[in-house]
Amino acid sequence: MTETIQRKLNDSALARWTALVLIASMMFFGYMFVDVMSPLKTLLGETLNWDSATFGTYAASEYFLNVFVFFLIFAGIILDKMGIRFTGLLSAGLMVLGASIKFVGITDWFQTTALCHWLGSWWTAFPASAKMASLGFMIFGCGCEMAGTTVSKAIAKWFQGKEMALAMGLEMAIARLGVFAVMWISPMISNRYDQSIVAPVAFCTALLVVGLLCYTVFVLMDRKLDKQLIASGERKEEKSSDEEFHISDLGKIFSSKMFWLVALLCVLYYSAIFPFQRYAPNFLEVTLGIGAEPAARLFSCFPILAMILTPFLGALLDFRGKGATMLMVGAVIMICCHLSFAFLLPLFPSKGLALLLVVTLGVSFSLVPAALWPSVPKIIDEKILGSAYCLIFWIQNIGLCLVPLLIGKVLDATGGYTMPMIIFSSFGVLAFIFSFYLKTEDRKKGYGLELPNIKK
Repeated sequence: MTETIQRKLNDSALARWTALVLIASMMFFGYMFVDVMSPLKTLLGETLNWDSATFGTYAASEYFLNVFVFFLIFAGIILDKMGIRFTGLLSAGLMVLGASIKFVGITDWFQTTALCHWLGSWWTAFPASAKMASLGFMIFGCGCEMAGTTVSKAIAKWFQGKEMALAMGLEMAIARLGVFAVMWISPMISNRYDQSIVAPVAFCTALLVVGLLCYTVFVLMDRKLDKQLIASGERKEEKSSDEEFHISDLGKIFSSKMFWLVALLCVLYYSAIFPFQRYAPNFLEVTLGIGAEPAARLFSCFPILAMILTPFLGALLDFRGKGATMLMVGAVIMICCHLSFAFLLPLFPSKGLALLLVVTLGVSFSLVPAALWPSVPKIIDEKILGSAYCLIFWIQNIGLCLVPLLIGKVLDATGGYTMPMIIFSSFGVLAFIFSFYLKTEDRKKGYGLELPNIKK
């Protein structure tokens, strides 16, 4: 009996990897929905009269409530107070709700309603369909970003002292498979249903419901694990006042120099990746002079190497370390890719060169996230880990909200992608500087960012 109690559910490789697949599936479907309209930018202009500024505002809306209503900060408090089960179900529910509103906003039926007429009567430069889609995307974004932090804390719990970086790497790889899939599926469904924008959005909304069901199964597994942790004495049924999260604990996070280095590195790096994803199919379409569907398929190769390399890089971090070094190398690769997009590809507009640059950028997208997220538990106490992740995501969301707006305005002003690519590369330069400071600080204080995760 004692032996049974001592062997917990996450000691079983099958159980913990099954748990990972369930929670990663939710993120896979979430990532699909995020970029479902990215390959359809030209079609949005033709059918719903969305210009680049409108598309940029819509893309930015995903992060609006997280940033300006501080939802992600509240999400961190909810996560540390209520735990990964409640918070994960809440986030999945918000994603489904927001996706449904966005779906309604782009339908022909909505265009005939009184609500659409009222929405179109003010801020006339921003179409009513974009207003409704943006509202839904705001709500979806709250759920998606909350889910990202919840998944990180869930993996840290289930893989503590085990293959944590590998698990986080695999989760990111599965999520990025969603980007690859939607770049193919979205144009295919659109073409199948007579250049429809509604059909791909409806399909991805249905998949989010499947993701909610997957996380529900994980909740049942996690409840069983908690009972075993309590039975073995590793976790108390009720937390003591010292173990509980308090609002004052946020001060410990904000006063941490390492937290700020990680957070600033994060916002700068991701501001050069996710906003680029929104515009990349159209960038390739314009630069190479090809159609929207082949451009989307070409960019779909972006996460391929990331999917393949991230788990191996996670395993390398688990067994060999060198996390801070990976951050620096990833930033350098990103700088080179964006500068090549700005100057080299327009001079030699070939699909082969574009493919090389796209997949090389994917290598950067493997190195940085694989090293970044497993590093946070090394610098932040476990009881405030959820809030730390959410605060990092909140700071990251500031960039993800403002940068698409900036890129949309610059595109309308310049009519080309050279300046946007220079802006993206400048973010990479700043990210490299912060990664250098992070490695220097780790060498001084010994946080273990360069050390392996698996304890011998």
